[in-house]
Amino acid sequence: MFSNILGYKIFNLNKDKLVQYVLGKDKVCVISGNPEVLLNGMKDKKFYDKFNSNEFVIIPDGVGTVVSAKLIGQPVREKIAGIEVMDELLRISAKEGFKVYLLGASKDIIGKCSENIKNKYPTINICGFRDGYFKNEDVNEIVDEIKKLEADMLFVALGSPKQEDFILKYMEELPCKVYMPVGGSFDIFAGKLKRAPNIMLKLGLEWLYRVWKEPFRIKRLGKIPKFILIVILNKIGILKSVENI
Repeated sequence: MFSNILGYKIFNLNKDKLVQYVLGKDKVCVISGNPEVLLNGMKDKKFYDKFNSNEFVIIPDGVGTVVSAKLIGQPVREKIAGIEVMDELLRISAKEGFKVYLLGASKDIIGKCSENIKNKYPTINICGFRDGYFKNEDVNEIVDEIKKLEADMLFVALGSPKQEDFILKYMEELPCKVYMPVGGSFDIFAGKLKRAPNIMLKLGLEWLYRVWKEPFRIKRLGKIPKFILIVILNKIGILKSVENI
């Protein structure tokens, strides 16, 4: 069920099996395990330890993660995109009556995101949403609102590592069953951005499409070869410690 990459437990079955696994847990956070997120996790022990706990599951979301797994003989069944997991969880929420809370992005984006999700899944219960431009002193109010609304699923789009940090801090306190940091997914649901064409998705080139659409992402591309190199060096024993890389 899991592949081992740099000590991380990476889910290695397909998306349907992942969703079954997630819904079978009392409380779980789904981490999109792309190279950037996993490298951030290695810089902070609290992230690294939590990501590997039983309350977290890491999915192979990113060509760098999939390639690395294959190179060290720990292959995953398929790349699992975080936005596709989110969409499936929203579909199930609409069907089963789970309450959903959305946190992050701008006021315009989060409003349009909520509207479009409701249009796609008319029976869904989005019990609340809040933009991501809040001050530290507003956090307790947000946490109290999520508690009061008794949300079952919480999707957080604050950018990495802020979104993961928010979940780590408040996961035990909140009543939600499923937590998921989702990065730019709200922009896609809102219609501000589009996913890559299917042919690029199948070829594992979504990252190239995103860089074309958002040139600022080109600075982050260097993390893919860096991650692959670290994985290989760790596997052959040259790099034994992966802390604080």
